[in-house]
Amino acid sequence: MALSSDRMFLELHGNQWRVVVNVPKKLRVKLGTKLKRSLGTDSLKEANRLKWDVIAELKAIIAHAENPSLSLESARSISREQAMQQAIRFAEQRKRAFDPAGRDEIDEEIDWQAESLAGRPIATDEDGHEVFDSDRLRLATDFSQLARGDKTPIDLHHEKFLAMSHVKARTLADDRRAMKLLKDWCNKAGVPPYLQAITKKEAVRFCDELPKLTANLTPVTLNKYVSRLSVYWAWLENRHEVESNIWQGRRLREPQQTTDQKERPFTDDEVKVLLKGPAEPEMHDLMRMAALSGARLDAIVCLKVKDCRDDGVFVFKPQKKEPGPRLCPIHPDLMEIVERRKKGKEHEDDIFPEWPGVKKSTSLRERSFKTSNEFTTYRRSVGVEDRREGKRRGLVNFHSFRRWFITKAEQAGQPESTIAVVVGHKRQGMTFGVYSGGPLLEQARQCVEAVKLPMSAPTSVLESRCLDAHRTF
Repeated sequence: MALSSDRMFLELHGNQWRVVVNVPKKLRVKLGTKLKRSLGTDSLKEANRLKWDVIAELKAIIAHAENPSLSLESARSISREQAMQQAIRFAEQRKRAFDPAGRDEIDEEIDWQAESLAGRPIATDEDGHEVFDSDRLRLATDFSQLARGDKTPIDLHHEKFLAMSHVKARTLADDRRAMKLLKDWCNKAGVPPYLQAITKKEAVRFCDELPKLTANLTPVTLNKYVSRLSVYWAWLENRHEVESNIWQGRRLREPQQTTDQKERPFTDDEVKVLLKGPAEPEMHDLMRMAALSGARLDAIVCLKVKDCRDDGVFVFKPQKKEPGPRLCPIHPDLMEIVERRKKGKEHEDDIFPEWPGVKKSTSLRERSFKTSNEFTTYRRSVGVEDRREGKRRGLVNFHSFRRWFITKAEQAGQPESTIAVVVGHKRQGMTFGVYSGGPLLEQARQCVEAVKLPMSAPTSVLESRCLDAHRTF
């Protein structure tokens, strides 16, 4: 960007200087190849003094032609955001310009636009060099470096990445927190916040210093943010915005957990206590469906009537990294619950209307958030708890039903691959997918039916109510 060139935007016509501004190719049919305006002077020094207002006016005419709804007055004033968006377009054009001559033409337009953004000089220094307004000069420099692909802000493509990510709102929030952490670290560490400046070495530094930046977060949580940065960089690499994914394989050391510190399945005795306890009817139904399907809490709570098919199959919504809805045979001991909850309802009605979705559209909470809290309160009320010193979470929770189901299926001799199909774990080779018949469905049904509730645990809500009533006398 030749900001000190005294002939930029100028040409001598006869014996007088005039301003010349190139017109973008897409507007040349409308405006011609170039816009020209005489300055009425033969003095180069005077021409340089006069040219800036004329350049701004001609640029405004071009901007107005590109967007007629934009007034000429508005077009004369370009915001930083607009300038950066224009720089991105130039950068894309340069990538596609394999012909050196085409790239040179784009670079010339970049220089001219940078000159326009810098504005007229505000003074001259002792050596006679032009001095520009610092804010406008910074804008012009940033524009030029971005347009030429020399300095790309690390979050420039982040919103586009998020828009193309098919993940839950909570994961999107993690993405934004991860980006904020990286930008905060760049600011504190003195690292330029550009893609070109974040090398493998800087990625290692970031991971090393991250615990100091966020003293209240655990290594497990911090690794989640590093993982989201890795997903973003992989996306950038695929789009040729960066050369490689510098975050791949980066992890903070997590404290080693012993077997007695890991979250675990419920024991059979704990399942008995939970199913025989004084829970509300909807909680009784929910716990049985979890214990005899291995499904996650949110998948169960979000079931609709249409998802409990007449052929004896649940259709659970996609969870985690599942590519689509997952089928799961309905356990015979759940048929009474399902039929009772479907009775008199329409296809789109909820199976568990007791726990409606969150009201705020901007909420990051899953529908099952309140359900989880109510289960925790109930679980603790009947004495099912397992807390260890130094751990924020207990070792049992609603997910322990899922772990219990998997454990019981394994103990019943069911193949690991079939269990993976039923509960939605990643499985090599063919997956259950959306098939509703054939050997896979039959194998899955055998796996589900191999799991039995512990002896003396009620198999229905009706039996549970009878037990509750008996205890009151």
